Amino acid sequence: MKKKMLKRGFAVVAVAAMVAGLLAGCGSSGSNQTAGSAGAEAQAAGEKVFNYGDTTFNAENDESDVNPHNGYAGWACIRYGIGETLFHYSDAMELEPWLASGYTNVNDTTWEITIKDGINFTSGRALDAQAVKECFEDLVAVHERAAGDLKIDSIEADGQTLTIHTTEPVPALMNYLSDPYGCIIDMEAGITEDGNVSGTGPYIATKIETDKGLTLVKNEDYWNGTPKIDTINVQTITDGDTMTMALQNGDIDAAYGLPYASLPLFESDDYTISSCETSRSFFAQMNYETEALQDINVRKAIASAIDRENFVGVLLDGNGAVAVGPFPENFAFGDTTVTDEPFDLAAAEGYLADAGWKDTDGDGYVDKDGEKLTIRWLTYPSRQELPLLAESAQASLKSIGIDVKVNNTASHQDFVDKGDWDIFAGAFVSAPTGDPEYFFTTHCLDTSSKNRGGYHSDQMEALEEEMASTFDIDKRAELATQMTQTMLDDQAFVFASHLKMSIVSKANVTGLTAHPCDYYEFTVDLDIN
Repeated sequence: MKKKMLKRGFAVVAVAAMVAGLLAGCGSSGSNQTAGSAGAEAQAAGEKVFNYGDTTFNAENDESDVNPHNGYAGWACIRYGIGETLFHYSDAMELEPWLASGYTNVNDTTWEITIKDGINFTSGRALDAQAVKECFEDLVAVHERAAGDLKIDSIEADGQTLTIHTTEPVPALMNYLSDPYGCIIDMEAGITEDGNVSGTGPYIATKIETDKGLTLVKNEDYWNGTPKIDTINVQTITDGDTMTMALQNGDIDAAYGLPYASLPLFESDDYTISSCETSRSFFAQMNYETEALQDINVRKAIASAIDRENFVGVLLDGNGAVAVGPFPENFAFGDTTVTDEPFDLAAAEGYLADAGWKDTDGDGYVDKDGEKLTIRWLTYPSRQELPLLAESAQASLKSIGIDVKVNNTASHQDFVDKGDWDIFAGAFVSAPTGDPEYFFTTHCLDTSSKNRGGYHSDQMEALEEEMASTFDIDKRAELATQMTQTMLDDQAFVFASHLKMSIVSKANVTGLTAHPCDYYEFTVDLDIN
């Protein structure tokens, strides 16, 4: 992707606000001595400094910078209060105005959006329809997923009125534009070599270090109130014990991604735990290139041997909800009527036998034509639930005679690309746009970017074709249920749980609240007393 250096306006703001060396030496090990001393100096000067531990700002999670047009998701831009979208989601995951005051669906392929007056980028440029047009045109030029979602044909700008024409009906267009990749950034100012951008949010990134963290300062000219924190240090801490000790020792003021086992340590008046149910799902994908997994009975056996109740109740200590499909039950299109293979080891053994897999040599593992059934289970460590899911699956599948080799690596994408896996278990926010179509278009179609295992279903393709042209919300929910049941019947995926997300902070921190979409962390309300 072509990147330009930011022009003087934004660069001057960033340089003037820079707190030199705040993150120097702060690696993924969690050491923050330099940040702590710099923070102390800032506090001595009367500034408010907030130190935040986070597991996700790293290349492993495809968050290497804060440019929303880079990588798959672009979450860092919106999470850390740098960028904002035209609309945002309420706690009920309903669209509400943000940078836009409203929209009109003129016809099936034409949308008219009104941009609010009086908003400036941190570069100093005024936000208008032309700036939004430039941002979206760059987005669809460089971001494959966004281009596929939005299907933009042309964009017109007239003052504060933006008109978008799509090549075909996109009923969820406003939802897609509220995805983190839809953060509005100033393309005239440009994108720095380290992936920094000029947004409209309450904070400005002044230092970005992939896999280490970033430094933010408040946007003095923020349009929607006055930010209360002068400097924020985000530190990437991937080790749960290190993060726990950092919060206990006061080296950080809040933490995202603490191990569940650590949460009871912070159940006191000295800390605040903000929790909510989200649509982040933990699930396994089958690789259809694996000969054994081409037999649906083998896939059914694996699904029957995954003990979801034990995984959530024991290994996650109740910090989650048992999943059947991709959506939580509290969503309008949630998993209330769909069914999957229940946990039943005897049934699982029967499915294996039906597929011709039996333990003929008495070694405890099933075999066929002289080959033992071995499954390569690929996952990654940055989401604490995933290694636990691998551990649970390995034990239960062993009990039915399947040998599971777990590869828990931050370099999981390399193995995915090479095809060196049979089951890939990952985490994914299944409905970040408040609409069900997102999960299916990303995972279940021939054209899906996350269809790692090569799953194909004629019925799924037909249902998505209908979904793509359906504007009625109730009908979309009905189609989502049918599509969920289709992929569960095909045993293409095994869903284990939905995330109960918790952010732990010191009691003197306010305005840091977990949100169902897992987007909005640093807002104008964030404060430390």
